[in-house]
Amino acid sequence: MQTNINIDQFIASYITKRANSLLADDFAKYNAELNDRINGKKVLVIGGAGTIGSSYIKAILKFKIKKLVVVDINENGLTELVRDLRSSNDYNIPEEFITYPVNFGDAVFEKIFKQHGPFEIVANFAAHKHVRSEKDFFSIEAMIENNVLRARKLLDLLLQFPPEHFFCVSTDKAANPVNIMGASKKLMEELIMAYSDRLPIKTARFANVAFSNGSLPLGFLERLNKQQPWSCPLGIRRFFVSPKESGELCLMASIMGESGDIFFPKLDEEKDMIPFDQIALDLLKTLGLTPDICQSEEEAKQKALHLTYPSPSLSVSQSPSLPVPLSPSPPVSPSPPPSSYPIYFFGSDTSGEKAFEEFFTEKEILDNDSFINLGVVKNSKKRSIQEIDAIFNQLRTLFESQNVTKAAIVDVLKEYLPNFEHIETGKGLDSKM
Repeated sequence: MQTNINIDQFIASYITKRANSLLADDFAKYNAELNDRINGKKVLVIGGAGTIGSSYIKAILKFKIKKLVVVDINENGLTELVRDLRSSNDYNIPEEFITYPVNFGDAVFEKIFKQHGPFEIVANFAAHKHVRSEKDFFSIEAMIENNVLRARKLLDLLLQFPPEHFFCVSTDKAANPVNIMGASKKLMEELIMAYSDRLPIKTARFANVAFSNGSLPLGFLERLNKQQPWSCPLGIRRFFVSPKESGELCLMASIMGESGDIFFPKLDEEKDMIPFDQIALDLLKTLGLTPDICQSEEEAKQKALHLTYPSPSLSVSQSPSLPVPLSPSPPVSPSPPPSSYPIYFFGSDTSGEKAFEEFFTEKEILDNDSFINLGVVKNSKKRSIQEIDAIFNQLRTLFESQNVTKAAIVDVLKEYLPNFEHIETGKGLDSKM
């Protein structure tokens, strides 16, 4: 069994199937403009410890910015970001580089913003991104608070100190949403568009980021590390970009887009949509394993109990309290590595699971000419601030109610988002491995 795997190489070979970045040609085309608009600027990145946010930072540090401030609630993630950047020779790290483990909705964030600003470039990646976050009205309130309501507070702060470029990440699931996460992102799009005549606002809908934090492919490696079985839905096909491409896409959108633009990658449904079950099989093959297909979660867990590996080194997360032997123990022959690995394939039956992905709707006007491998939605809906406030007030009233239900929240969102067709099955991903 192969114990190490080059993730970037695996993504390029089996998922994106691109030897070069999807954005390489566009970066070459707009190289002069990007340098002119980025070099010497002060940059604020919110949610910079996540996969997309950190990839955006790595993309912008290919240029020569004056100052970088990164905010994220993940203190450990920020620590690893700093170690990663400072351990590499690939980035132009400015002399002024500081990270803060704070929530951008907290009062202290405003103090940080005013102390270190004004910023010419601001990018917001703070978001609930999982469909599983709609499990009940508590998780839904937290998701809408993070994805939408806090964004309003940030926009009002930016009005006091307008940047040259502001970017707020969206999702492909905002196009004809079928889950509350997608609906919250569509509402976020309409919120930021209400400010697009006063702030230079851009956003992007894009594909799944391969092996991003919390993703199913990364989960496969986590399960392998813990000698736990794999679980994978059948027939769920998705568009994918690499982590590097996700950062480059957002950078291109944030710097080269016009206010109100929604960017998306030009990907082909037949060529670029990859099923998760195929990724699982390709990953097992790359690891030198064959799939041991199980008929239930219980069967998979039982088979995982009998997996044998060569004696591993203790990982950082393990801290057993074992007595120290008084004399050396006799050598133990290593167990042979497994040749197969238990995996349970299942039909998807959870709420909000869309059968296919789309980046735009039939009514949206597209610009497919300005960029080589990116398209742009040019006529995104722009509501008035008064309409946005009415939506927010209704949501807040609902959240404060003693009898709030998930169905009631869906009804309010449907009232303002006519193309929101929620898929409810009564089942969530937290009930699965």
